[in-house]
Formats: sequence, C-alpha cells, structure tokens
Amino acid sequence: MRSLCASFALVTALALACTAGAQSDPKDTRMSALKPWPRQQYQGRGNNPFVLFLVYGRFKQPLQISRSRYRSEGVPAGIELRQLARPRDAAWLDRFLSRPFEKLLAQQAPDLVAAIRGAPEGMLLEGEVADSASLDYLRDTVGVVTALLDSGGVAVFDMQAFRWFSPSAWRKNIFDPDGPVPRHHVSILISDEPSRGKEWIHTRGMRKFGRPDISVHDVAANHRDAIIDLCNRLIEMMAFGALIPEGQPIKMSSLPPSMTCHQRGNLDDPDFNNVHVEITPPA
Repeated sequence: MRSLCASFALVTALALACTAGAQSDPKDTRMSALKPWPRQQYQGRGNNPFVLFLVYGRFKQPLQISRSRYRSEGVPAGIELRQLARPRDAAWLDRFLSRPFEKLLAQQAPDLVAAIRGAPEGMLLEGEVADSASLDYLRDTVGVVTALLDSGGVAVFDMQAFRWFSPSAWRKNIFDPDGPVPRHHVSILISDEPSRGKEWIHTRGMRKFGRPDISVHDVAANHRDAIIDLCNRLIEMMAFGALIPEGQPIKMSSLPPSMTCHQRGNLDDPDFNNVHVEITPPA
C-alpha cells in the first residue's frame, strides 16, 4: 500500500490537459431549490476540501447537466473539469491501470478492466473549495460525475479513496442515497505492521471533506473491529464538520483507556496525500 500511495503522489504532480466544456441542459426549466447538504457539526478553521475524481469512457460533447435530474448546480466554483484523450494523454490515463495500481483495479472492478483499458477518454474533476458549513460542493460534484457516466462513462476512480466504481455501483452507493454518505467516500485500509500479529488501520479520502485522515498503528487482532468502528464514527463526525482537538482522548469501552488523538503529517505525505490524526495508545 505504501508504494501505491507514493506512486499516486507522483501522479498528482503531473501537468493536466485542457479544461472541458459543460453546460446546463436548456430543456431543464425546473428551478426549485436543490436539497442542501448541511454540516450539522461544523466548526471553522478546517482545511479546504479537495475534490479528485477520474471518469473513463467516450463522452458526448458538450456535456449536458440537468439540474433536476442530477441534483447539481454544475461544476462548483474552484473545481475544474478537464478532458484527457488518447493518444495525447495515454501515459496519464494508463497510469492507474499499471503497477502498482493494477492490482487494485483487478480486485475492485475485474469486470470493468477491458472497458477501462479500452476507454479513449477520461474526464477529471479536480479542485479546491473553501471550507464551510455546507457539503453542497460535494452534492454538485456527485451530480456531475453521474452525468458523465450517463454521457458515455464506463467507470469512476475516486483518486483520493483509491476506490473504483462501476456506473451501477456509483449510483447505488453515491448518487441514489441523495445525501453525503461519508463512509462511501472514504476507504478504511488495513496493512501489516513489522510487529508480528499487529496491523496498521488507516483511512484515505477525508481530504474531500477538508478534514484529516485517521491512522492507528500496532492494532491487535482483538481490537480490529473496535478500531474500524472508531474510524467510521470519526469519518462521520469530521465529514459533517467536526474538528478533533490535539490530545483528544478516545472513550470507548471496547478499546484500551487513555488512547489519544494527535495531529500529524502534511498534504505531501504519500501515505494519505493529506494530514492525519494519529491515535496512540497510552505511553
């Protein structure tokens, strides 16, 4: 997993292609307000959310985004929709289909490998929005990705969570719930530790909420489920706006007492491409 994270860091540093066109559907005349996605636990001073999705396919141009059909105001301010095309951008598009990413694709989307490899184009949604008490930027982004899938997309790669979606899986897990569903946007990963029988449990994907990822080292087998439960609770809290103070104690009956939270890392950390909260056992 660490080698895969490091490769991703190199990929995100590459120059990208031109900005693609997208426009509202002129036939869409329903102007009622879209359902807001508020952050009920919002506390200011968080980092800015950063969005990064790549959709493979052959796309109809220009992209039509129906406000009512896709529950989206279009590409949010601060985020760009970029078009990649073969052969010009073949190296970029193939980057996630070769080592060390190819194993991830084979595990998560084996039925889509041929379609993804044969896709002549990619559409990249990338950008940063100001931290705020609303997740409407994510609602709008989800709608744009769904419109891309309906316009010729064959698969979505959530580049921050390291997660592939087929069009049907994207709709079922991300679009159809008609809400933020933070746990579907964040991956909980388990890696072996050098210490025999211990595991490193950590997340990827929290940067799209402008919040740190989570890391717990040296997890014993009998605490694995409890740590995963803790990660899910923290994912929900932070996605909806909460901040974890330095030194915050963890109080769960299923975990050892005196575990505490500490702010670590930076946005260039290849294990997360994000800052993170390290949860440590008592000294």
